[in-house]
Amino acid sequence: MRSPRARAAAPMLLAAAACLQWPLRQYLAPPAAGWPSALWAGLSVLGAAFLLSWAGEAAELDVPQGLALAALAVVAVLPEYAVDIYFAWRAGRAPSYAPLATANMTGANRLLIGLGWASVLAVVWLTRRREEIHVGRDLSVDLTALAAASLYALIIPLKGTLSLGDFAVFSLIFIWYAKSLGGAEEELGLEGPAAALGLLPTRPRRLCVAGLFVFSAVSIYLAAKPFAEGLLAAGQALHFNRFFLVQWVAPLASEAPEFTVAVLFAWKGRAKAGLRVLVSSKVSQWTLLVGMIPLVYAVSAGSPAAMPLDALQRREILLTAAQSLFGLALLLDRRFTWKEAAVLAALFLPQPFLRSVLERDGLSAIFFAGALLLLARPVNRAQARNILREALSPR
Repeated sequence: MRSPRARAAAPMLLAAAACLQWPLRQYLAPPAAGWPSALWAGLSVLGAAFLLSWAGEAAELDVPQGLALAALAVVAVLPEYAVDIYFAWRAGRAPSYAPLATANMTGANRLLIGLGWASVLAVVWLTRRREEIHVGRDLSVDLTALAAASLYALIIPLKGTLSLGDFAVFSLIFIWYAKSLGGAEEELGLEGPAAALGLLPTRPRRLCVAGLFVFSAVSIYLAAKPFAEGLLAAGQALHFNRFFLVQWVAPLASEAPEFTVAVLFAWKGRAKAGLRVLVSSKVSQWTLLVGMIPLVYAVSAGSPAAMPLDALQRREILLTAAQSLFGLALLLDRRFTWKEAAVLAALFLPQPFLRSVLERDGLSAIFFAGALLLLARPVNRAQARNILREALSPR
């Protein structure tokens, strides 16, 4: 373990073991339904998520950058697909699953901004006593795509459905995002296990990356259904709200790799790169992941019908869009300060405990009001125009 390559490979072996324990348990001694099933299947999803993250980073060495960034975005949200697509598929055949179809998506999106962005700045302060992160031109495309997706998302609660039209709009935003990033010159570089993969000769590296993709995808496929159903069974047995479990417990496994990569960047003095990892993941989830839900629902239902949203889903999507716009407004001045991070964290921490309509609508109103107040500042409006011009200008 003294070898740098061996130290970097050790996490991959642990992640692979986490994936393999689930099919082995199923074969030798299947765990009981409920929490045991959700716990061990969730551990498999967690291991697969880390392997996907490292393989996706290493793949940047072998494909054009624009394609690599698009593929990485898809890879980053694949664990979220596992739960969300399962519920969307079931919703197309059993209406009782429809209220859960957007639960994990909204929780994961709000977790990235509310806790993720603040965590990066907390690490920067702990390691270097810096109280802010400067945001440069390289984030202009990300912020523009985030603004487009968040503004369009405001329409969804008003019409009360997720349709194939929404899939088309979100897909177009993501395609523009990936294409625009294709001209970017900055590269984040490889860290940890991804760097170990990058040191391999070309052919072995490509085989390892392809093998990790296949292995992780199969692991997620095997664990997705028991993980989702285990959460529901646990909620019923413990008298917990099942929407709460799907929304806030499931993302803890799927978001762990993005958080880990972002924190490692911040720990090594690359705070802007760490923040960009989370912003990019947010854009990917807020476009691809949201758009895939109505597509899967339509395929499962066997018709192009839109998926209806109940009052809770509409409010959750509205709250997620409001938080996205507020987070975006905080970055318009090209800085992310410790005070802004503290506000985001303080407004996020109560969210898992919101139960009433008044609480959800009140928090949405706070986010909207904060975004409007920030946009009312002339300097922020000027920066917003600059960001838009930078995003749309040829690279």
